[in-house]
Amino acid sequence: MTNLNQLFTTNQLFLYDQDCLTEKDYFLPFALTDTLTTFSGINQQPIIHFWQLDQVMILGMKDTRVTDLDNGLISLKQDGYNVVVRNAGGLGVISDEGILNVSLILPNPLKKKISIDEAYRFMWSWIKRAFEDSTHAIEAFEITESYCPGTFDLSIDGKKFAGIAQRRVKDGIAVMIYLSVNGDQQKRGESVRRFYQASLHEHFGKNGYPPVNPSVMANLEDLLQRPLTIDEVKKQLIDVLLDDVPVTIDEQMLPKLLTSEWFMSEIDKQMNKMKQRNLLLN
Repeated sequence: MTNLNQLFTTNQLFLYDQDCLTEKDYFLPFALTDTLTTFSGINQQPIIHFWQLDQVMILGMKDTRVTDLDNGLISLKQDGYNVVVRNAGGLGVISDEGILNVSLILPNPLKKKISIDEAYRFMWSWIKRAFEDSTHAIEAFEITESYCPGTFDLSIDGKKFAGIAQRRVKDGIAVMIYLSVNGDQQKRGESVRRFYQASLHEHFGKNGYPPVNPSVMANLEDLLQRPLTIDEVKKQLIDVLLDDVPVTIDEQMLPKLLTSEWFMSEIDKQMNKMKQRNLLLN
């Protein structure tokens, strides 16, 4: 966590811990990402954002360019999933009450910009510090048959439980991870596989779309071989951060930010962008 420690140029941390959001608020966490990242860059303020969506497939922009999107959407609906198109990352992931999304939002130092790989390594370091032990090494390499595969897929014994993306807005960076904590990961994988089969037909697994194999992914609680709740994961992440980084959580300023005129104007702008982006689904 030494590298992560170097990122915090202030001793105050904002923590935004949201409850699991339902369909009417599906656009909100994505609009918040850009709004909070802009704020972080302007004010040199680190922010952690915990969020969840209930029963939704989050599509990347590449997913919207499949050969038969309508058929893919029908498949997801039959499996009980709603759909939203996000503003980061190229390929889709599932979100439900067993998945925790974490955004580490940081200013990008003017004197020494954080590289893309450095930002990914910061997140990997944080997750390792929180959950790795002598019998469970957390590795980072691409799990090619997972959904949304990437160089910094996090896995234990070759089974992926998390994927990392990032978004850069002006002078801020959001490093975002989804953690499969508990629930039916096999079902998630099967639903994503069916989506790609339905939307790509004979092109399944080709042209940069993953040949999803549900068996290469697992929940963190299964890999650690102990029950694990979302709240326990949040607490562990915050505890190790506060142990290793000389910051305290500022509980006063975040509520003021969320009701400020600047925030209300910016979040409205970002919500409109999300609405425009999701017209692709109509």
